[in-house]
Amino acid sequence: MKLMRKDDGVITAEYAIATLAAVAFAGLLVLVLRSDEVRVLLFQMIARALGLD
Repeated sequence: MKLMRKDDGVITAEYAIATLAAVAFAGLLVLVLRSDEVRVLLFQMIARALGLD
């Protein structure tokens, strides 16, 4: 006898979890980038990379 499992909705749940994780990461990134220290550090790194230093 072959056992069958019903996996309907599993893929949708995985997409929902991945979407929630991406939104949480984006929110954390926004909080970090609002920091003046981080913003100054990033601008310095970009200026140094472009030779504008």
